[in-house]
Amino acid sequence: MIQQILHIIFFLLFLYLAAYTCYFFFVAVVGKLYKPRKYQPHASKKSIAVLIPSYKEDHIIVNTARKAAGHDYPADKFKVYIAADRLQPATVAELRTIPNVEVLEVFFELGSKARSLNKLFHWIPADRHDVAIILDADNVMMPGVLEKVNAAFQAGFRAVQSHRIAKNLNTPVAILDAISEEGNNHLFRRGQRALGFSSTTIGSGMAFEFHKIKEIYDIPDILGNPACDRVVDFEIMKADICIEFIDDAYVQDEKVGNKQVFENQRTRWIESQIIHLRLFFDKKSGHLPKTKDYFNKLFCNLAAPRLIFLMSYFLVFAIIILQYFTGYSILWPQYTWWLGLMLLYGATFIIAIPNKFYSKQTIGAVLHIPVLVWSIVRALFKLNVDRKEFVHTPKAFTQQDN
Repeated sequence: MIQQILHIIFFLLFLYLAAYTCYFFFVAVVGKLYKPRKYQPHASKKSIAVLIPSYKEDHIIVNTARKAAGHDYPADKFKVYIAADRLQPATVAELRTIPNVEVLEVFFELGSKARSLNKLFHWIPADRHDVAIILDADNVMMPGVLEKVNAAFQAGFRAVQSHRIAKNLNTPVAILDAISEEGNNHLFRRGQRALGFSSTTIGSGMAFEFHKIKEIYDIPDILGNPACDRVVDFEIMKADICIEFIDDAYVQDEKVGNKQVFENQRTRWIESQIIHLRLFFDKKSGHLPKTKDYFNKLFCNLAAPRLIFLMSYFLVFAIIILQYFTGYSILWPQYTWWLGLMLLYGATFIIAIPNKFYSKQTIGAVLHIPVLVWSIVRALFKLNVDRKEFVHTPKAFTQQDN
């Protein structure tokens, strides 16, 4: 009887893991074969607002602002706006000396990215800009980003996600974080566009029609929502707006450098995924057009975090060894099916991870995966999907860009 129950449990687990492993393998292969569209500078220029909410990030925001203000896009066609939440007076004063930068001081008891952006949208004249691009306080746009964003909007897109890349690879955790993001770029952005679906957003380096994103940040429920980026993705889906992914529009983003920050970040991400998933079933979400993106995003949101998949496969591998030595059958189907699934899962990420990460440095970083798996376990016990504050990821990489 116990053996039958175990067989049923592991068969259901097999079906779940198989569905997502096969899906992601297919997306990885298609994404590898896909030739992303190359956007060339367009003669007509959209007016772009570069929005940067900053919370207690005095050590990095000035450099970010200078880089943004000096971006290679016509100076009269873009402006940088910073929401300064709890920045030091000296930092605010220095920011105000940078040409093409405007600073709005804000103060929120709990700190809130959504409230900071909402304040910026209401502070900036509604007719001043056509497009808004949102950056984090550590983000640096590489040359050509705004030109490519402009070209995509000139081509008819109303929402765009740029390609975020690692700003730092200075610790094993940062390397694994960078690899994880590149895997996500391949599976959830490049691969999705290859299949004709909308790209997912990341939270920064994303651009939208100014009036549309302002409308979204006016939704009352978004203001105290730590998963505001997921709400934006959801509302864009509701409006049946396709999000383009510009593969060669690079935005540098700081990767977390230690396991404690990694744990806090993953806690926020898992909470955000749960909040995003609940939106699909919340009556307050209103009418949801049953488009191909609706079903695709719903399916993707039902996938467990990647490290939980790894934990599941490690567990199964341990059970295979146990079965071999004891002769007691726990798994169903037979272990060969499970091993095949593990190989397919591994192949997915071999395909999705860029070649530059196949190095001795990465091999050393991989040895830290068990520690990070434990961080994910700890994160599961820290979940609070009803929290109202935004869980900030501290920035520790303070090297100034050249």
